[in-house]
Amino acid sequence: MSRRILLLCALLLVGGQFARPVAERALTFWYQFGPQWCLTEPGRVPEGNLCLVLYKYPSLVDYTALLLVLAAGLAICYPLVRWCLRPLRDLVAVIAHVGPQNLGHRLRPGPGRDELAVLGRTIDEMMDRIAVGYEAQRRFAADASHELRTPLAVQRTLIEVGMAGELTAEQLDLLTAQLLATNERNERLIEGLLTLSESDRGLVAREPLRLDRITADVLAAHRARAADAGLTITSRLDPRTVLGEKVLLERLVTNLVQNAVKYNRPGGTIDVQVGGEPALVVANTGDDIPPEEVAALFEPFRRRAATRIDHSGGAGLGLSIARSITQAHDGLITATSTGKDGLTVAVSFPGREM
Repeated sequence: MSRRILLLCALLLVGGQFARPVAERALTFWYQFGPQWCLTEPGRVPEGNLCLVLYKYPSLVDYTALLLVLAAGLAICYPLVRWCLRPLRDLVAVIAHVGPQNLGHRLRPGPGRDELAVLGRTIDEMMDRIAVGYEAQRRFAADASHELRTPLAVQRTLIEVGMAGELTAEQLDLLTAQLLATNERNERLIEGLLTLSESDRGLVAREPLRLDRITADVLAAHRARAADAGLTITSRLDPRTVLGEKVLLERLVTNLVQNAVKYNRPGGTIDVQVGGEPALVVANTGDDIPPEEVAALFEPFRRRAATRIDHSGGAGLGLSIARSITQAHDGLITATSTGKDGLTVAVSFPGREM
């Protein structure tokens, strides 16, 4: 495409050199063979407004002829411009047919270095990212549907059992407790999905927030729960300011601390640190996690078949929400495991304002 544009530019430059001579030749031809408008005897002023203007300003004829020649040149260049842009129009036609049904389609322009090849490779890379995101969304929707279908089926069964016949007081209490537990699980799942959706949309506004103070409040709310589970919480909270939304940062810290409490062992510890870089670190002494399984923990609805010290349940969205909130704050969240002694989650945020 660049060669075609260079050729067109060359033609324009060459054509521009001949514009005035062509205009002069055209005027000479007109004077010899064209209609003899506005011509009178020498010394006599012609009649008519237009003829009078041309009589006073004879250079207007030259300029008019030059403009007509340039206009003709532009008319000739129009098909040449379309010829230059033809590869791009062909590319548009191919892209227009790409949709959810054929996200695997690729242009594959080859290793060339011209603009169209670079554009084609960029579009292919973009399609790779879109395909990954679309597949993740499809899998997420399927997992969410499955997670919602199970408790709804349980609720339906319990209701049908209650309607099948008269129940004793004990049976009614048991049925009510099971329905309440199922309903609470649905609420946690829906709340998690809403939080994940809100964090995926990005931040509406940003303000400087003290991450150490937010973490201190979250730890204060979970110390009693950890003590009941036989866990010891240690912390070192240095001043650290983060630009973001308070509600989402509170949810981020809460999810990490709740996971550290839930997947731990009796007599274990939870160590929380806030500082420069990384900004937040939460480590627990829970079950052994193979290093190759760590990355999958951030996927929605991924739960390990691990021993829980806290059986309050969950939607399997804790770390997924934490990752989404971190990304919304332009940060990075990582988890590491040596295969024993639990999991360490580190969160980094841009800047180190104190």
